[in-house]
Amino acid sequence: MAARLHHERIARSGTTPTGWLLLTHGIYGAGSNWRSIARKLNDRRPDWGVVLVDLRGHGRSERGEPPHTIAACAEDLRALVAELGDVTALAGHSFGGKVVLAARPVIDARQLWVLDASPSARTADHDGSVLRLLDLMERSPRRWARRDDFVAAVVGDGHDASLAHWLALSLVADPAGGLVLRFDLDALRALLADYHARDLWSVLEAPGGDVEVVVAERSPTISAADRGRLAAGPPHVHVHTLAAGHWLHVDAPALVVDVFAQQLP
Repeated sequence: MAARLHHERIARSGTTPTGWLLLTHGIYGAGSNWRSIARKLNDRRPDWGVVLVDLRGHGRSERGEPPHTIAACAEDLRALVAELGDVTALAGHSFGGKVVLAARPVIDARQLWVLDASPSARTADHDGSVLRLLDLMERSPRRWARRDDFVAAVVGDGHDASLAHWLALSLVADPAGGLVLRFDLDALRALLADYHARDLWSVLEAPGGDVEVVVAERSPTISAADRGRLAAGPPHVHVHTLAAGHWLHVDAPALVVDVFAQQLP
């Protein structure tokens, strides 16, 4: 059974969008990470609304039933799109980019956006810092007295302070007292394992609607080999390179809004 996904509709006040873009996030994130981008896009393209979605096990969405896989996340999106009835484009960043790719065969969308995500399978070593964070969360106390204590623990493990503060946004009040992370860590580990194992080039290259691949040029996520294959891809695959790091919505929000505003139908 598909997990019920928390979602938030964003549209410019006083307008009725003629198209809706479903936009989702990377690992450990939530749809709200993209709220500022959605609002700026509404200003540029009031004919488009944005549905911000939390993937299973993230944000305010249900954990979902195992197995926790990319395909399961794609089925969750399919069920949500069927419920909403008016989504015409899909977008996902990083982990979410691979999820929307997996959803391409089961969701009829005019356009698919893959935001600094590789279709390739790869070793877990490629995302060493992501897995180190998961290791830290697994061995840390479940309950924290203060948000600052959690931030200090993440920084003390060698991670950037800005990343620590961002991750701390996922701490929520526990009725029993203190703060707890709203992640299911076992589910996240299973999702990451499947994310690394899954090769989705055949899905990206299959005939169908347009696929807009956004490459952050200062990010190692999409390798040189991936970029070469994208450049030689079929005509429905369009590549847009932005002067940004992997967290492109934070690093270069104006460029992200520009490419959406220019390329959405």
